Amino acid sequence: MSHSIFIYILIAAVVSLLIRALPTTLLRRQINNRFIRSFLYYVPYVTLSVMTFPAITEATRNPVAGYASLIVGILVAWFRKNLFETAIMCCLTVLILEYFM
Repeated sequence: MSHSIFIYILIAAVVSLLIRALPTTLLRRQINNRFIRSFLYYVPYVTLSVMTFPAITEATRNPVAGYASLIVGILVAWFRKNLFETAIMCCLTVLILEYFM
């Protein structure tokens, strides 16, 4: 079954527009509820995590290398290294494990 990519682009554009336009039209005043403010604060981080973590494990030939890279990335970030150092360590982990497996 053949689908036009333009339909998918149109749907993505409409959804993106609704996500941005609805809050500004429906909510005219500042949100004071602590729970809702906390929820809205963490939504971008959760969304990014949901998109990133599966890609980390599926981007390698061997899923073990992806999981090891994920663990190394978490550990390096835990010790407050910057994003560049974390990315380098993750890439080196995948490179080494893919070379030896």
